[in-house]
Amino acid sequence: MPNTPEKIWLSSPHMGENELKLVQEAFATNWIAPLGPHVNGFEEDLQHYTGAKHAAALTSGTAALHLSLVILGVKPGDLVICQSMTFSASANPIAYLGAIPVFVDSEADTWNMCSESLERAIQACLQGEVSGKKQKPAAIIPVHLYGMPAKMEEIMALAKAYEIPVVEDAAEALGATYKGKACGTFGDLGVLSFNGNKIITTSGGGALISDTEWMIKKARFLATQARDEAPHYQHSHIGYNYRLSNVLAGIGRGQMQVLDERVAARRANFERYKTYFGNKKGIKLQEAPNADFFSNHWLTGILVNESETGGINRETIRMALAEENIEARPLWKPMHLQPVFAKAPYFGTGVSDRLFQNGLCLPSGSNLQEQDFDRIFEVLDRIF
Repeated sequence: MPNTPEKIWLSSPHMGENELKLVQEAFATNWIAPLGPHVNGFEEDLQHYTGAKHAAALTSGTAALHLSLVILGVKPGDLVICQSMTFSASANPIAYLGAIPVFVDSEADTWNMCSESLERAIQACLQGEVSGKKQKPAAIIPVHLYGMPAKMEEIMALAKAYEIPVVEDAAEALGATYKGKACGTFGDLGVLSFNGNKIITTSGGGALISDTEWMIKKARFLATQARDEAPHYQHSHIGYNYRLSNVLAGIGRGQMQVLDERVAARRANFERYKTYFGNKKGIKLQEAPNADFFSNHWLTGILVNESETGGINRETIRMALAEENIEARPLWKPMHLQPVFAKAPYFGTGVSDRLFQNGLCLPSGSNLQEQDFDRIFEVLDRIF
């Protein structure tokens, strides 16, 4: 049997030179506990990089989303508007709290939350068409899909007009900006993720950022089991074990030192794909609409129009790559199409449905080598 070529991953971790040194420092100083100087330093690094005034390092982006909704007082029966085109972690915390997710479609430019569908959803909630009683949504959760900034100016204008807080899911968008402002810093609260496949990683981890000090203080309190100030263990609130460890924060501090390099590498990957597909009919990339949008291109996504490619579709490409041990993945399946959320209200025109049906994420890691692209393009050459 022929040898299987080494796998090319969609997005694998990419370590720099200093992560191990910082982890060894944590061991050498015996700071193995959940908190410590690396946690404090990592939070400061995130604040400096994003421009947010406050940050809390947590165990995951999902934990950050959950705490955001807790901090905003979301309770059972509340309505929370969420972008449908996203990973399930954006929506699951709504269900944790017994609230009702109200899913909103994407617009075609960025693949992110459509402001027209958002306003229809808000008005339907206020008029009692969603739950049977008139309710103002408790929060809005837009997402910066694959590192592409959402049209935050439009979304924030609606949030302000209707006085609804915004939890900005920037889990995939560290290093991306909209009109020069970091993704995650537009909403009342911003969520970051450092999962193993993200643009930088702490193995597992996330963060909550905000310009509002009391929100981050409350996040830290709730994330450390909500222990009251007392010589004994006393709790007046339900808490969570959501704080990032000092060891993992050491990895994060090392990763922050190479973040700009990782963004540059991902953007260079996108440009390679853009050049390759430039003369291929029926292929459209997720591309910034104009200079206001600076994507980190965490993943490069394409749409495949079968009627223009001569019968080549998303699955033709995905399966051909898989045969050569190259990972590619369909775009996120929208939340309103997921079995677990089948009964949830949805407002849209089918944009996200079409994105899922025709969309594919291509290998996008910042550690891709020239020979990796040779293999990828060799497969694509055979298809086209």
